[in-house]
Amino acid sequence: MSDDTLVVWDESLLGYDLGEHPLDPVRVELTMALARELGVLDRPGVRMIRPEPADDALLSRVHRPDYLDAVRAAPHDPLIAGYGLGTADNPVFDRMHESSALVAGATVAAAEAVWRGEARRAVNVAGGLHHAMPDRAAGFCVYNDPAVAIARLLDLGAERVAYVDVDVHHGDGVQEIFYRDPRVLTVSVHETPLALFPGTGFPDETGGPGAEGTSVNLPLPPGVDDVGWQRAFHAVVPSVLRAFRPQILVTQCGADGHRVDPLADLHLSVDGQRATYLALRALADELCDGRWVATGGGGYALVEVVPRAWTHLLAVAAGAPVDPAALTPPAWRELAARRRPGHRIPLRMTDDVDPTYQPWQPTGEPDSVDRAVAATRKAVFPLLGLDPYDPRD
Repeated sequence: MSDDTLVVWDESLLGYDLGEHPLDPVRVELTMALARELGVLDRPGVRMIRPEPADDALLSRVHRPDYLDAVRAAPHDPLIAGYGLGTADNPVFDRMHESSALVAGATVAAAEAVWRGEARRAVNVAGGLHHAMPDRAAGFCVYNDPAVAIARLLDLGAERVAYVDVDVHHGDGVQEIFYRDPRVLTVSVHETPLALFPGTGFPDETGGPGAEGTSVNLPLPPGVDDVGWQRAFHAVVPSVLRAFRPQILVTQCGADGHRVDPLADLHLSVDGQRATYLALRALADELCDGRWVATGGGGYALVEVVPRAWTHLLAVAAGAPVDPAALTPPAWRELAARRRPGHRIPLRMTDDVDPTYQPWQPTGEPDSVDRAVAATRKAVFPLLGLDPYDPRD
């Protein structure tokens, strides 16, 4: 297996543009510019390739053919109804099918390269569109690129694929698509569905018939900070991954859990997000011989957060993390100021937060995070042969 890191990128991925909308492709443009200015993309062992769009045969592994037809026709036919298109969340835009298929193709290319041993890790920061359903767009997502990539891995012979979603929103589309497939473990750490879209992702969603225990949901209360989030993540995610023994890890690394994100209510920092990426890489190294496919996802603090968070992601995947104390390069600050005048432009790669946490314990006086952890462990750990009350599991 090659020890290279593959970055799938081309400026044409910025064509996934919903117009005046929170999901603005400038966040991806600024991410790649920041990573380039910091030298992450020029490291030895980092290769970049241009994606090709996923064809209908591949997209149809996840999405219904009539839905593909509707997406293709919608920019030219205002009478297209249903399918979740033409809403405030999912407005129709020119070349919607082509742009969405390209995002899916980029994540598939990343997954194929890792599975075939052409790279140990691969990243598509433009991907992570995890809400799209087989028959409809949802939550800013037209085609579900992580699910399409996972389906491709299954077709290539993978028998155990783990998907970990750390977006602030539940990874509902990927869960739904593989809810009855025991070959795919979906794990989502998110803000409680009682407070946030999409209203799913409760602990008792544990997998369909024949796949019990392969859906893991850890919903956290609003206001959780890095320390609580890290305690919860480490109380659940490593244990279920070790029990499942995946051959490859696919992750959705949405940055919208940050404390300044305008669409959610968690209080994470880029330092905590960086710590999560390090943990995910360590789990891939431990369990999957390093095989890790990472995507972007949500994140709506377009200048303040997303470029720094995903540059940390790219750096972790590319072999070594960026020092949190590093300054953002002046050329990048100038670009950010031109592209989004009036936004606060961060001067450093840190929020000056220490994400160190105390491990979860089943004893003592529980707080709201501990109760969330306990609910998830009670719901799913027994299905995986784990003891919900033993902190060693």
